[in-house]
Amino acid sequence: MHIKIGTRRSKLALWQAYYVEELLQRGGIETEIVIIETKGDKILDRSLSKIGSKGVFTEELEDQLRSGGIDIAVHSAKDLQSQLDDAFEIVAFTEREQANDVLVSHDTTLSLKSGESFTVGTSSTRRVAVLKHYYPHIKTVDMRGNLQTRLRKLEEGQCDALLLAYAGVHRMEYDDKIAEHLLLDEFTPAVGQGSVAIECAVLLNAEKKSKLRELLNHEPTETCLLAERAFLKRLQGGCSIPVFGMATLHDEEIRMTGGIISLDGTELIRKAESGGHAFPQELGTALAEELLAAGADRILASIKQQNGSL
Repeated sequence: MHIKIGTRRSKLALWQAYYVEELLQRGGIETEIVIIETKGDKILDRSLSKIGSKGVFTEELEDQLRSGGIDIAVHSAKDLQSQLDDAFEIVAFTEREQANDVLVSHDTTLSLKSGESFTVGTSSTRRVAVLKHYYPHIKTVDMRGNLQTRLRKLEEGQCDALLLAYAGVHRMEYDDKIAEHLLLDEFTPAVGQGSVAIECAVLLNAEKKSKLRELLNHEPTETCLLAERAFLKRLQGGCSIPVFGMATLHDEEIRMTGGIISLDGTELIRKAESGGHAFPQELGTALAEELLAAGADRILASIKQQNGSL
């Protein structure tokens, strides 16, 4: 069996592709890496919210899935839109890395809690809004590009620190630059953060699909991410919307926290739900409905009005 693996070109995307490749090769599968450039990689002079929230890092990969140029596309699960085209499906989620955000700097004495004012670089509307809510003394600057590009901008003095996902920092072996591990209670991550999602065409050979699930899928992670993605889908959240959500598995129970925050950080709504592990999507949807009833619908409408059509 031969599997063609589609990936973006960044070092972190390639790490994910090689990680998937290694798992497949251990199972006796022949592999081939195919590098594809996406819209999100090409357009670096605008924030993600200005480019549009759907398929920024996935559209070109999906074109290759559709044509058969690749068998699977490897994504950071947090970059994958909540609703896929009917022609595609997620065949596996890899085991989740530690999911929290971290503050990264050459000055590892920096702390958001110090009360000191400094400038943080991030392209995430969620992180900007959370900073405005909990740490209004912190200044932010939009910081697009892959991890190495952002670190170069940090080196050039465009900001004092970066806000990033621990998973990417750890996988690129920049742990020595972590100034602070941020609390999940404040910086609840983006849906899917820390896991790698494996996407394929619905029409992919059934034998290949079965082997991919056997060798790549981590069921506890999948259960949690099914809940999170159902939550995001109901809220119609994309990378332009500061929505957050994380599910964890405790024996037979899923516990999930999720919420939304206004762009200016003034209004934050957070709710929690728990339920049986057999019905993750129902739990995620129920949590989203609870948020909408508590005022998330009003915040969403305001954000969409501010950003234009998303």
